[in-house]
Amino acid sequence: MDELLAGGLETQMITEFYGEFGTGKSQVCHQLCVNVQLPVEQHGLSGGALYIDTENTFRPERIVQMSRHLGLDPDKVMKNIVYAEAYNSDHQVLLLEKADQLIKENNIHLIIVDSLTGHFRSEYLGREMLPERQQNLNKHMHRLIRLARAFNAVAVVTNQVMSRPDEFFGNLVSPVGGHIVAHTSHTRVFLRKAPSGSVRIARLVSSPYLPEGERVFKITENGVEDLSESDEALKKRSWR
Repeated sequence: MDELLAGGLETQMITEFYGEFGTGKSQVCHQLCVNVQLPVEQHGLSGGALYIDTENTFRPERIVQMSRHLGLDPDKVMKNIVYAEAYNSDHQVLLLEKADQLIKENNIHLIIVDSLTGHFRSEYLGREMLPERQQNLNKHMHRLIRLARAFNAVAVVTNQVMSRPDEFFGNLVSPVGGHIVAHTSHTRVFLRKAPSGSVRIARLVSSPYLPEGERVFKITENGVEDLSESDEALKKRSWR
């Protein structure tokens, strides 16, 4: 993932991970909550994380596993994660609007919204409500950008996808949110499952300065990891 993004996720920008259910979006977010607490010399930001959860996907036990694998104290790592569950889209928007003081007091350097569009998608139904949904999404994402810039933080959102049955070639799914989300997200990464087990494929779809590309990784008990030599051999055999 670091290779794909030329060193890692950028501060003061929104990075969007989108994909189908089970492709590892929330797992990546959990890993980021741990990695951001690493010292700068270990490629972290020595800061905490704000995790806004809209789909009840946050699991403390995963944080414990990932922390132990990196040699960190799980209790200290958990204390540096500010967790908030958003019960609807209005609550989700309000959490970000009231986050300034919380981010400052807790040395937050990572802001995660997992997922960005879940509530909006379920509450704004029908074409007649689409303009209002897009307008509110636009305001919400621009608020996220302002917070990231004000506190030099990394902003991450996950996004759901919708099927495109009219497509016979190319991508059969597309991220929810249309042009509003596409234009506001600076970096977009499409996650999908590989044919073999725990392996995932990350494709950089758009970036202000990076070329498109793909990298593979795996999700294990330890967290998000690179492929081992045996994994690489298995990948070559199964993908032929």
